[in-house]
Amino acid sequence: MLMRPQLSAALDGCTIVVTADRRSSELAAALERHGALVRHAPVMSIVPHADDAALSAATRALIADPPDMVIVTTGVGLRGWMEAADEEGVRDELHQALSGARFIARGPKARGAIQQAGFSVHWVAETETAAEVARHLLEHGIEGSRIAVQHHGAGADGLDELCRRHGADVVSLTVYRWGPPPDAEAVRQSVLDAASGDIDAVVCTSAPGASAWLAAAGREGAVPTIARRTLERRLLVAAVGPVTAAPLHAAGVTATVADRGRMGALVRTVVSHFGSGSHAATETTGGRLELRSGGVVLDGSFLPLSRTCAAVLELLYAADGAVVTRRALQRALPRSTENTHAVDMAVARLRDALDSSDIIRTVVKRGYRLDVREGLPTA
Repeated sequence: MLMRPQLSAALDGCTIVVTADRRSSELAAALERHGALVRHAPVMSIVPHADDAALSAATRALIADPPDMVIVTTGVGLRGWMEAADEEGVRDELHQALSGARFIARGPKARGAIQQAGFSVHWVAETETAAEVARHLLEHGIEGSRIAVQHHGAGADGLDELCRRHGADVVSLTVYRWGPPPDAEAVRQSVLDAASGDIDAVVCTSAPGASAWLAAAGREGAVPTIARRTLERRLLVAAVGPVTAAPLHAAGVTATVADRGRMGALVRTVVSHFGSGSHAATETTGGRLELRSGGVVLDGSFLPLSRTCAAVLELLYAADGAVVTRRALQRALPRSTENTHAVDMAVARLRDALDSSDIIRTVVKRGYRLDVREGLPTA
């Protein structure tokens, strides 16, 4: 297999959870090229309806009586519809039937799929919401129109009912549905690790996916801790667009939104967050120190840490220059013993890993503290 060169070291030491099923390998590869360790935890699976009798009947009804308008809510849904028509041997007839229709896209992904299918896009909802689509329809009038509505996997979004209430003839198409996660345990573990600090970022590519991940976190009682860690900038939750971010924000989880609704923009958002110093850090006498699940970035260089060293540094970091007692550090060690000498050994190993004995100060008869630079703001 051809190995692609690493583009940057911005994500060295970062463990990132990808919650998407579709195109997850492509997203993971893009993150890995910047040094990330990626874990796959798809929160849902896509169940296609290529052989669904209702979809076939709706397609043939549109061929027999072409629509005036086609509302496309997702790119993957339109592509799936075209593939299903191709498998039935009616794609050419469907294309002809739709050629005179006005295409309405719920966002840029839907627009791209419409253009890829060979149709012209008449209007795009830039906010990617069904509410904006509804406002556009009512502003331009739909009474007496025949409208085909392709739905996303979460089911009805109110467009069918709205169109019918205002005098339109609606043909509803559900091309795929969301199914259960391929690996429920991977999803459960991802929310636990997001709360504990064992991962650095979670990326969400759809609103239903974000909601499903939050539901898993809710079942584990982890939402408040996850929300706090995002507020403290210790955990990045990145969303592909404002619609995807909406359920996260509603749950109190601070989400960073990509500036464009594209996978490439999502990757750039994650890389920029860690590469430009947006992640939580503190200024020490040895330079800027930023904790990551795989180690620490000190003065711009990533240094891997063992589990024991990471546990010690986590407590010292949280104290922000205050003294942490040997007893408190002892309780934090992965294999705690009654002998506080283990703490001194762990601190010694941490100093070696940091290649510095000055950053961690010994406070005689009390414990240790991180030597932060007074008067400088924490990033």
